[in-house]
Amino acid sequence: MSAERLNGVRDVVQEFIDDGRIHYAVVGVARRGKVVYFEAQGVSNGEPVREDAMFHMASSTKPILGVAAMMMIEEGLFAPSDPVEKYIPEFKGIKVAVFDEKADKKTKKGLKEAPEYRLVDAHRPVTIHDLLTHTSGISGRAPGRTQEIQHEGDTLATWIPIIAEGPLSFQPGTRWGYGSGLDVVARVIEIVSGMPFNEFVQKRIFDPLDIKDTYWIVPKDKLHRMLIFVEGKAGTPTTYFSGSYGLVSTARDYLHFEQMLVNKGELFGNRLLNPASVEMMSTDQVGDLYDKAGKGGAGVAFGYTVEITVDPELAKTGRSAGAFGWGGAAGTVSWTDPEEELAVAIMVQQPTKDLGVKIAEAIASAIDD
Repeated sequence: MSAERLNGVRDVVQEFIDDGRIHYAVVGVARRGKVVYFEAQGVSNGEPVREDAMFHMASSTKPILGVAAMMMIEEGLFAPSDPVEKYIPEFKGIKVAVFDEKADKKTKKGLKEAPEYRLVDAHRPVTIHDLLTHTSGISGRAPGRTQEIQHEGDTLATWIPIIAEGPLSFQPGTRWGYGSGLDVVARVIEIVSGMPFNEFVQKRIFDPLDIKDTYWIVPKDKLHRMLIFVEGKAGTPTTYFSGSYGLVSTARDYLHFEQMLVNKGELFGNRLLNPASVEMMSTDQVGDLYDKAGKGGAGVAFGYTVEITVDPELAKTGRSAGAFGWGGAAGTVSWTDPEEELAVAIMVQQPTKDLGVKIAEAIASAIDD
């Protein structure tokens, strides 16, 4: 890679800082197993941001869950086609909310009436595949739930049966809808592995990858390194270890995670997944449902917890065909690019639409061979 052209990453970040779109960033890039760029820029609370600053990951937590699920699939502890009710009986007989569109109209006062709905049987059981692809119908928007907000002290074991009360927002497998379905997978992992989800992730993913600064609950002696995302409560004491959100991490740690995926499941002599499992995770699993949901777009697809660049010219992501990754509401974004043997981690705490794209383009322009 051209070190000179790779400095274009620094220029992109500085431009976003100068424009006030972000306050700071830590960006890490590795190619062919070597770190080729790692830099912190910007200021937080009057001090330069450290390279080991800790960031709220929000939905960037999801690919961690994806790898954990692939490990269980690989080990035969569950299969994508398995109905969730096989492990969590409360899901048996879950209903689907069907809305009366005619009732969703404005009243004379200009206020929207609550849409009328009726409950129908699910055409088939919710499967692990549905959950991993956000096509389960657990989107968080269905009406009639007895409890919408977790209470202090809730765990995956206490909360997931409440989700199982339903109803679903749509028939399983018919739409793509972002929601808390991955937390259901986290609970299934607890059941089949016999370990709390947070302990499983620590033992089976974080420890082998030398991920040392990634937590749901940040230790007190590291709290000073955590950058605050105003909408998040990540890093604080909790009993609910979500597979969807809540982790705090660093650019170094997440670069290790992405490098493992570049290496087709292995890092530091520790194999977490076989290459076939990484390929399954990063292969289109939902067809046109992702694009129809308005979340995707031309040239991209969705696998198990990750978005995939299929056609770079249409996608305009700056990434190669086959690159896959995800991001979070706080602005973090990371991806694996198998074709170019790249791993990228971008840590910020202000969401932007195009920072990741601009950085990807700068990285691509620095590749010589």
